[in-house]
Amino acid sequence: MDPREVAVSVLSQNRGAALLVGGAGVALLGLGLVYKYLRRPEKVVPVGVVSKLLIHPLKSGKAVSVELAECLKIGLKFGQLQDRHWLVVTEGGNMVTGRQQPRLVLVSLTCDGGCICLNGPNMEELRLPVKLSDEPVINCRVFGDHIQGRYCGDEASHWLTRYLGGEKTFLLVHFEPQMKARRPEEGGPLFPKCEQVAYPDVGPVMLLSESSIQDLSSKLENEVTVERFRPNIVISDCEAFEEDSWEEIQIGSVRLQRLMSCGRCIFTTVDPETGIIAKKEPLETLKSYRLCKPSERHIYKSSPLFGQLLTVKKTGVLFVGDVVYKVIR
Repeated sequence: MDPREVAVSVLSQNRGAALLVGGAGVALLGLGLVYKYLRRPEKVVPVGVVSKLLIHPLKSGKAVSVELAECLKIGLKFGQLQDRHWLVVTEGGNMVTGRQQPRLVLVSLTCDGGCICLNGPNMEELRLPVKLSDEPVINCRVFGDHIQGRYCGDEASHWLTRYLGGEKTFLLVHFEPQMKARRPEEGGPLFPKCEQVAYPDVGPVMLLSESSIQDLSSKLENEVTVERFRPNIVISDCEAFEEDSWEEIQIGSVRLQRLMSCGRCIFTTVDPETGIIAKKEPLETLKSYRLCKPSERHIYKSSPLFGQLLTVKKTGVLFVGDVVYKVIR
């Protein structure tokens, strides 16, 4: 029998199978055409260079400048230091930041040989084990969101209480990998539901350019430094506020997606060198020229915008000196 006749015979005996096969073929063809015509080609354009990588292990504490950092879904990590993974809280578990205690910006938290090291002006260094599995887990609140933290012990509590004045008792807590992270949808209406953070205000990564800092400083009586705004990634070799237009960027193997602009508050008026809060500049100057569009007031309200909050689409390692590419489709 002719092969074509055999095929016809088989298909006639298995009409249902033929319909399924034919339908699947049409569906696959359709999907292929959709993919072909809707998937726009991607290209990358160099827009800057990474000039600094900053990790803030203690929320509101001093930054640690590093030459390289792992960029994880939950933020930057260098060794045992993870961005905003330690937090000062009251006895009731409410977060304490530089907004309430400006001198927190002078406290450094570093790691050395399996220990965390707390340092501050006129205080002796305190060394504690990073892992404190015998201490209780405390229920804390960050902007009303519930999150856990491992109590770092009485020594750290006494140290912070003495440093911050002794009128109230302060505790230090640490976010651990097995703990449930936050989804700050209320604090950031644009925050994807699948994304999570530990103790940052909103997004896991903050980016700011040197030229934006310089632009602001040119309008102030006293210049400000990038440390005042607490970014994780600082970019050079670009125009002021060019970072506002980077919806997606590639740095080495890391892919980052813009989440929203960073709305600024009174914390920007705390001098990172003195721990003194001015309650005016540079916030007032930022408000004079960096307010959001009227259509975005439901998101940012009256906060001026300075820097960009990003989510991590693809993890990897960042290096100072890496070229930053804008992804265009």
